[in-house]
Amino acid sequence: MKRVTKMLMQSWSNLGPRYLPFADAASDDLPLSRLLRLSLFQASSGMALVLLVGTLNRVMIVELHVPASIVSVMISLPIIFAPFRALIGFRSDKHKSAFGWRRVPFIWMGTLVQFGGLSIMPFALLVLSGAGQSAQAPVWIGWAASGLAFLLVGAGIHITQTVGLALATDLAPEVDQPKVVGLMYVMQLLGMIVSALVFGLALNEFSPGKLIQVIQAAAIITLLLNVISLWKQEPRGQVEKKSSREPSFLDSWRTFAQGGNAKRRLIAVGFGTMAFSMNEVLLEPYGGQILGMSVSDTTMLTAILALGGLIGFSWASRVLGKGTDPFYMATIGALVGIPAFLLIALSAPLALTVLFLLGTFLIGFGGGLFSHGTLTATMQLAPSNQRGLALGAWGAVQATAAGIAIGLGGVIRDIVVAIGATNWLPEGVIGPATGYSFVYFLEIGLLIATIFSMTTLLPKRK
Repeated sequence: MKRVTKMLMQSWSNLGPRYLPFADAASDDLPLSRLLRLSLFQASSGMALVLLVGTLNRVMIVELHVPASIVSVMISLPIIFAPFRALIGFRSDKHKSAFGWRRVPFIWMGTLVQFGGLSIMPFALLVLSGAGQSAQAPVWIGWAASGLAFLLVGAGIHITQTVGLALATDLAPEVDQPKVVGLMYVMQLLGMIVSALVFGLALNEFSPGKLIQVIQAAAIITLLLNVISLWKQEPRGQVEKKSSREPSFLDSWRTFAQGGNAKRRLIAVGFGTMAFSMNEVLLEPYGGQILGMSVSDTTMLTAILALGGLIGFSWASRVLGKGTDPFYMATIGALVGIPAFLLIALSAPLALTVLFLLGTFLIGFGGGLFSHGTLTATMQLAPSNQRGLALGAWGAVQATAAGIAIGLGGVIRDIVVAIGATNWLPEGVIGPATGYSFVYFLEIGLLIATIFSMTTLLPKRK
């Protein structure tokens, strides 16, 4: 039996590098089994993101009858913690625990914070909605408890992702870092897809009891996945006494900002992220209201976006692994986004749903190329003693820009619709799709600004 098992494992190992996505990211020091185990923290983060932005968004509005304005405030609360990612990364660079670890204590802290938020979340939401016996509770308790739950989950995701990516960078050889980045984010996308399907099936027949079971099961799964992910990953270094002359966060930030065009990189990340994120709350309403797609049809959009992202990350990892400049890859991603939004805008006047679906796929594909390129550049250009700070800055800019863009997308669309209702513009200019199209063309403008901002970052031709 052992001989058969050994033969099967040998066959699987030989098959992997050719047929398994990102199997070639493994190395002698970081084998595939250990790399896949490490990436589980991204799967748990993807599950939490789906729960916050997707599942609970619908449940709170439809089943719990929470006003949409309150829901939008709750979902946006995790963004408050995003700017602190740079500080978290810096602290993990300099931390010296009693066991000789730098990254593990922070990932464990983020896991516990995320677990705590998910543990109290279902009860807080039921109190917020006033369902059943919770109707007797004061309104402010539901507001405070729900806000705390969302804030804790968001903070846990930010901490875990920032320091987890820094740990992956520490462990991976420099030549394999682009492939490791791709694997990490593919695991997040897979976590999002699987959890979205599971949450949808579990809450198909909604009840408060099922809501409690689903969210608390997510809390337990988060804890288990992250513990398995961390187990024996970071080697224990020698415990050293803290030096009184260690640079402060501001000193380290100034050093980071002055090297490697860091500010220009972050500006490009901000523009590009806003360009690919502003449509996030508009795609499903656009498909239903403008193109007449059913609810079951619009649920396919998340899968199409994720599929585009998976293919984008896979292709970018392969190309970047051959030495292609990561800013060149990010520029290609921004260029792909321009026809993507044009196709979506044209799908309404042409009444062609296939253009809308193709544009949605290209948004995921272009966004995957852009994110992979900018993150790989950040990892490669960061000094070894500032990897956490660099990745934290990238994550802070990306998360903040995405949150702002998502909010602005809905607001701008509503403003354009309100202007159309006043008859200030000539007849025929304003229609049902005008508000959406205005946002899509604004995203094209942001993509053009992104491309221009990256021209100085591209390597000069000799």
